[in-house]
Amino acid sequence: MLIPHPVLGLRDAREFTYLGDARLIDRPDPSTPDAATAFCDYVFLRDNPAGAHRELWFHEHGDRSWLVVTRNTITHEVLGAELARNVALARKRSGR
Repeated sequence: MLIPHPVLGLRDAREFTYLGDARLIDRPDPSTPDAATAFCDYVFLRDNPAGAHRELWFHEHGDRSWLVVTRNTITHEVLGAELARNVALARKRSGR
């Protein structure tokens, strides 16, 4: 499987380590009253979708960047990739 790294171009998936759902970027706010419940859900509850899914991948054997990779979980086709930092900053700006 090839991952289209936004800076380095196509890279073999063996250069990366898979972390999981890209929603891990959205850590709960520890100062909210329901923080314990939110963190429990954040740590233990995961979706297992069939089809297009956004995932976190770490370029361990390369530039050590984090990517949000959109991949079809049925066919393993990679639909796109972007730097996780850019995704997190865009979410922060939009208030999500």
